[in-house]
Amino acid sequence: MNYIKNIAEFTRRKTIEVRVGETAIGGDNPIRIQTMTTTNTNDTEATVEQCIRAIDAGAEIVRITTQGIREAANLQNIKRELHARGYNTPIVADVHFNPAAALEAAKHVEKVRINPGNFVDPRAKFQDVEYTDDEYQEELKKIEEKLIPLIEICKSRKVAIRIGVNHGSLSDRIMSRYGDTPQGMVESAMEFLRIFRSHGFNNIVISMKSSNTRVMVQAVRLLVATMQAEGMNYPLHLGVTEAGDGEDGRIKSAVGIGALLADGIGDTIRVSLTEEPENEIPVAKKLVSYFSKRVTSPKLNATDNFPYNPFEFSRRVTREVNGIGGNNPPKVFAFTQDSFNSDIATLWGWRFNTENRSWSRGDIAPDFFVNLDYKVNDDTEGLPVISKHTADFCTISIDEFLTQRPNKQILLEVSYNDLLNNELLVAVRGSSNVVLLLKSTNADGYTEQRAAIIELMNQGLQNPVVVSRSYNDTDKEAFQLKAAADLGGLLIDGLADGIMITSPVQAPDTIVSTAFAILQAARMRITKTEYIACPGCGRTLFSLQQTLQKVRSATSHLKGLKIGVMGCIVNGPGEMADADYGYVGAGPGRVTLYKGKTVVKKNIPEEHAIEELISIIKENGDWVESV
Repeated sequence: MNYIKNIAEFTRRKTIEVRVGETAIGGDNPIRIQTMTTTNTNDTEATVEQCIRAIDAGAEIVRITTQGIREAANLQNIKRELHARGYNTPIVADVHFNPAAALEAAKHVEKVRINPGNFVDPRAKFQDVEYTDDEYQEELKKIEEKLIPLIEICKSRKVAIRIGVNHGSLSDRIMSRYGDTPQGMVESAMEFLRIFRSHGFNNIVISMKSSNTRVMVQAVRLLVATMQAEGMNYPLHLGVTEAGDGEDGRIKSAVGIGALLADGIGDTIRVSLTEEPENEIPVAKKLVSYFSKRVTSPKLNATDNFPYNPFEFSRRVTREVNGIGGNNPPKVFAFTQDSFNSDIATLWGWRFNTENRSWSRGDIAPDFFVNLDYKVNDDTEGLPVISKHTADFCTISIDEFLTQRPNKQILLEVSYNDLLNNELLVAVRGSSNVVLLLKSTNADGYTEQRAAIIELMNQGLQNPVVVSRSYNDTDKEAFQLKAAADLGGLLIDGLADGIMITSPVQAPDTIVSTAFAILQAARMRITKTEYIACPGCGRTLFSLQQTLQKVRSATSHLKGLKIGVMGCIVNGPGEMADADYGYVGAGPGRVTLYKGKTVVKKNIPEEHAIEELISIIKENGDWVESV
């Protein structure tokens, strides 16, 4: 069951067109960019001002929190004021737990987002609930009864609906039957889709969101395949929830969204950052622009099926070579044109102590250095870098490898076309000392590099692969987004044993810190504290941006821990399912703290919440003092 038409060629997924006011999503339309306000929806002036800032930045659709009937009714005032100021951008009402609010909102806006995890089902308690098949069908009938009035009003007013599934707010009913899994997310959406279709309503957009990029990508792929099997082709909204802020939030969003855009999937996107909504728009624009004119050129040989399951994670099986491949996490490689025998203290600007001739690794030093012109010799002066880094490898040409077959650990630079050479494949297959450095000059490097690794798998070769990409972007953010989008899908599918990013214009520390951030965003290697932080909305009862900074300031030295910082309980406990600790808004000035999914302390005054969080981390043995 494939989710894309052609594995070896970029093509955009064909969908029906859905109109959201005067803006069309899907079909032949460009990928639309949207965001969400963080203001109190009952504060008309503040919400209007924030909408305008986002629209002026390039938002084509704006979503507004609509937690109750009062907020839903005030959408009319917000729309009126926006129109008075000359803004006709479509507005989306974001509804959780409240079908009545959805009905009211549908009277005033162009689109209503509902969450199938809580539209009718009660708030999840993360408890197993047993249903017979008949009882389960009865629950679906209850959902249909609640949806019919919304369908009718949306039909009459030509209002679109987004079925917005969140990994963090699946119902106990769904999780008990399908698990807290991509399959559970897909079935949650499909239940609603089948009801809508049975009533002749097709003005629908769907989203599958998670703070876990791997879950998000797999859920969207599985949804596409499931819809195809049932003759559906609705447009998709893409986003990674609770991505956080700064570089990490941008890279994490690009890994998840980019992995899908790279396969032509996605009709509208939101980059969710714990920042002002207008800050999301330039990031989304750069991502969309990167894929807007993508073409696979030159053409690749057709590939019928994946030799792995794209809906479940598994690492490609490889043999270990000098700590690369096997069960080792992917490694970060850095390229240098300097000779290892030159002034080694200046090599790439890494902190090399010339007195004790040792490296200070810090947070940014790569695992291996690469110099493709370097030849292994005996004149290495015993420097630590020689024994610990890529001088352990002999980097030679394909011709040299085929003729000499040296008995050394080889880093062999290859491309897709090279792997179509049967003589080379035979030689590589018989060599347990070879790591492949896979490069690409294709306009669609992601598809070509995936096709190359698929060729290796089909041929039964188990040599580790280091994926290499190069970028000339002077803009740091554009560089990071492109690298994350290109490498994200390969890492999420477990296809790479290492990555090497090169740039003639970006600083070495930027390049390598970006590489480590991509690995972390793809859930392949954790090297620093990870913050699962929502962007905030009208339900948020404290400043998420300030709170995240306070939590980060107190805990950023706890490398490897995952800490959730959430504005409210809609998605908080669920999205923090694999977080170690959670900081969740419980009411005005109040915070509830979690260990995993378990509430540890409730309704703590906000001014004491950070010290209480630290206390809980200490009690569980996860605290270390900052150096």
